[in-house]
Amino acid sequence: MKTHISKVVSSCYHQLCRIHQVCRLVGQDVAQQLVSAFILSRLDYCNSLLSRLPKSIIQPLQHVMNAAARVIMNLSLRDHVKPALKQLHWLPVEHRITYKLCLFMYHIHIGQAPQYLSDCVSTASEAGGRYRLRSTGLAAYVLPRTRTRFKERGFFYSGPAAWNTLPSDLHDITDTSTFRK
Repeated sequence: MKTHISKVVSSCYHQLCRIHQVCRLVGQDVAQQLVSAFILSRLDYCNSLLSRLPKSIIQPLQHVMNAAARVIMNLSLRDHVKPALKQLHWLPVEHRITYKLCLFMYHIHIGQAPQYLSDCVSTASEAGGRYRLRSTGLAAYVLPRTRTRFKERGFFYSGPAAWNTLPSDLHDITDTSTFRK
């Protein structure tokens, strides 16, 4: 994944340099739309595959996001970027990955996901030998046993792990736009 991340980072920095040149001529709203189209879309593309990676590997993606926020908000390198990220309503990269996994799991939960994704996971109530456990009444998904950390990065494990960490009141939401908020 390091080579994939380094290619994404280099292409994002290339686009960010081009946006920075135009940023002085257009307003902040247009700059934000350009960054969203050319930078954030690349950071979000297939980012659920990056789940459970060490922070040191994901950190270059966060640096790109910080640089994009600096370009939009016209900040120098010495200014703190966290208030700018908060003002732009951008989640950190690690949380964006979790958000995407939870959104996939939400679509599985309400039955709007493709069948191949639904087949990867099973609810706690479907698991055999659990008919007396309290977890069968919840909307929790079974975490399969894995022998290596590498297998925990697969959707069959990382999706249910992300979903099970959500508060239980989010499991009952039926409107997708409400869940996204």
